Amino acid sequence: MSFPLLTATAALPAIGAIATAAVPAARRTAAKWLALLFSLGTLVLAAVVFLRFEPGGDRYQLTESRSWIADFGVRYELGVDGIGVALLGLTALLIPFVIVAGWHDADPLETKSSRWRPTQGFFALILMVEAMVILSFTATDVFLFYILFEAMLIPMYFLIGGFGDRAHAGSDENAATQRSYAAVKFLLYNLAGGLIMLAAVIGLYVVAGSFSLSEIAEARANGSLEMATSTERWLFLGFFFAFAVKAPLWPLHTWLPNAMGEATAPVAVLITAIVDKVGTFAMLRFCLGLFPEASKWATPVVITLALISIVYGALLAVGQRDIKRLIAYASISHFGFIILGIFAMTSQGQSGATLYMVNHGISTAALLLVAGFLITRRGSRLIADYGGVQKVAPVLAGTFLIGGLATLSLPGLAPFVSEFLVLVGTFSAYPVAGIIATSGIVLAALYVLVLYQRTMTGPVRESVRSIPDLKARELAVALPLIAVLIFLGVFPKPLTEVVNPAVEHTMSDVQKKDPQPEVEAAK
Repeated sequence: MSFPLLTATAALPAIGAIATAAVPAARRTAAKWLALLFSLGTLVLAAVVFLRFEPGGDRYQLTESRSWIADFGVRYELGVDGIGVALLGLTALLIPFVIVAGWHDADPLETKSSRWRPTQGFFALILMVEAMVILSFTATDVFLFYILFEAMLIPMYFLIGGFGDRAHAGSDENAATQRSYAAVKFLLYNLAGGLIMLAAVIGLYVVAGSFSLSEIAEARANGSLEMATSTERWLFLGFFFAFAVKAPLWPLHTWLPNAMGEATAPVAVLITAIVDKVGTFAMLRFCLGLFPEASKWATPVVITLALISIVYGALLAVGQRDIKRLIAYASISHFGFIILGIFAMTSQGQSGATLYMVNHGISTAALLLVAGFLITRRGSRLIADYGGVQKVAPVLAGTFLIGGLATLSLPGLAPFVSEFLVLVGTFSAYPVAGIIATSGIVLAALYVLVLYQRTMTGPVRESVRSIPDLKARELAVALPLIAVLIFLGVFPKPLTEVVNPAVEHTMSDVQKKDPQPEVEAAK
């Protein structure tokens, strides 16, 4: 039996979570380094997965299959396609930066020794989320995916509710109340979506007789699987609702600003740059792969919702007074672009959507983590409490600017490539939708530049005069992320050559071809 590389890649952070949680209470620094070591080991294994993946090979590679719950036909099946391997790499890449950026976020405020280990718990939960997300990107058994899809809510709930942002404008009691509200809202929204998905998962098994993607695809290909139109549409809606909540898509988005606003900056990155990608990834793998006809039937409505997300999220970002909530609404707008690219049903749109998932994760991590460094120094998330920061902390302001420019998809930075492909793919199939989506670019420039102007330029406010510039640990977070943004902005080929064959498989699933340009015959 070949080495189970995918299992090892997911098991390593899970083992790291257990080991980190077991570190004695007084050894907080050791727990941090242990968590970082396991995250770096996971990154190495993810790099091996990426290098061993053959873009022109089988659709699912490095596969593993073992019987799990035989009585119900549930198997432990793993495999990666180009989309999964790209997002697995994103997850493994970002977690070490999340850990380093949150190095002091869970340190006890009191110096007294205690049996409680909040620091160990904080980093153990992050590693546990990483393990579950990696398995989600590699699971090819629908029931296995569902369990992971739901289970990751538990550590995320504790990360949001138990380790909230200390830069809260209100009292400690008010801060705790807001954290609890955000965590419960996150949990309830996603649990509701998951329960509806569970009904659809059971319905799929009743119809197909299997949870395995490969077996369902084989049955569809040989004609032994026939699904009534109404049944397929209901099952599609059950899956899509859960993924739209996770994504998040308007109008199921309202949990995200609360969760990101109350969480620490590293946990906010974990939410929007990593966990939320499971929703959009699943739309490609499960909605389009399992229910192609229903996906085409729902396309007009989904595109409409995506356009509302793009414009609505950007407009609300413009009017925000809280830095982290601004970034949250900007992410809602960006997820609208991703979903638009997926349901445009063109190869450019879906390639762009996949690249957008990766590039949005990196750009949002860069902007949000640097914003977190700024908020920690000043102790406030309110934009009005800043001004003139670039004169006292020029490196912090410079990295913040580059993260912001990546968010608005400036040419030369990674998100530009993906946003351009999404718009090209949408224009070729739905010109009006492409025109409306373009307004999101203009609004993005507005909210990013206004944010930078109000926080970094102008006279130096007395409250920020003593703010120090980025330190070595913080530079170790910001500079590599910026380097990746620039590299993928000028040379996206390492990602596109992996993603494009997987997109071709998805296009084949839904039996769609790219529209051909109309050329007038020469007279």
